[in-house]
Amino acid sequence: MSTAAVVLAAGESKRLGRPKQLEPWGDTNLLGHVVAKTRQFPVEEIWVVLGHQADRVLEETPLDDVYVVENLEWEEGIASSLRVALDALTRLSRCDRALIVIGDQPEISTEIVEQLAESHEGAGKPVTVPKYRYNWGNPVIVERPLWPRLMSLEGDEGAQRLWQAHPEWINEVWFSEAPPRDVDDDIDVAELKPRHTA
Repeated sequence: MSTAAVVLAAGESKRLGRPKQLEPWGDTNLLGHVVAKTRQFPVEEIWVVLGHQADRVLEETPLDDVYVVENLEWEEGIASSLRVALDALTRLSRCDRALIVIGDQPEISTEIVEQLAESHEGAGKPVTVPKYRYNWGNPVIVERPLWPRLMSLEGDEGAQRLWQAHPEWINEVWFSEAPPRDVDDDIDVAELKPRHTA
């Protein structure tokens, strides 16, 4: 079974007031950092969804060895990025499952993804979700047969409501740590940004 990572990075960053994808982060930018981490995950392909200021993000981010798809309807929200990504995977990839990665979560560890992948292999369920203490989080593994259901989502809503409606689909992996934080505003940038370049 092969896995394609999907990095969702199409949003406008309204709260931050500037493209968070391009926020300086170590020796690259935030999106470059997330993609570099994703290269360490147990995946065969990496797909990145761009939207707001896509040309500039593409120009300023090291994405040479990944597949890039543009979400022209990025203003609708995260559901549109899932649709664009999974449509591309359905048509162009032979991977059996997708690992959905949020492009503004710089702290997701390789160890967590490896545990999710290992648990998924033996679970016999189409979806594997990490549960950080009390809440579901990301990244999530989804088998190809469920991609059309994800592609039916609308608006700025992820898949959690779909998962809640179908608990029989879910393989839940519990982690004692807090969930990875999003970079949404300047406080997050100050607290999460690396203190020095690598």
